[in-house]
Amino acid sequence: MPRPPSAMRRQILDSALRLFAEHGFKGTSLQDIAAGAQCSKASLLYHFAGKDAILTELLTPPAESLYAMGEELASLRGDQAVEAAVTGYVGLAMRFRREVKIIFAELPDMLGHPVLAVIPRAVDQLAAALSGRSDEPRARVRAQMVIGGVAVTVAADVDAEPGTMRAELVQGALRTLGHRTG
Repeated sequence: MPRPPSAMRRQILDSALRLFAEHGFKGTSLQDIAAGAQCSKASLLYHFAGKDAILTELLTPPAESLYAMGEELASLRGDQAVEAAVTGYVGLAMRFRREVKIIFAELPDMLGHPVLAVIPRAVDQLAAALSGRSDEPRARVRAQMVIGGVAVTVAADVDAEPGTMRAELVQGALRTLGHRTG
């Protein structure tokens, strides 16, 4: 049964997000998370059933956001789809940088995680929008390059201001997709 939100719950989630991003899911213990949240392991276990429950709560917002964006992009075509997909995807990647890093660090193990079940369909929808709904292999390859490139870049802890990173990711993605940039 989920516990009501509390400051301690948020501290635990913040600690877990930081530690999972730094040391990986497997490389982080419940004791590490509790220490980072300045609580006891018992207190942590009062709020969460275990590490998987923490991971699920951390990855649900980005997975749901990616899915929702894919649904919004479904009705767009051509340049309108490409531009909305690029800016939307870069925005999500920037917003969920640590979560992206966690997913990429342990991707093979993570793919079976229930909260990530929506991701393959959402990525397909994003790729379709990024390609402008084109069936041309060139367009589809470029779309996949943008998906991977943006994710790897935000997960790499590049030392750049968020505004600069966002602008460069959008411009680079649009160039990769063969669109003129300002």
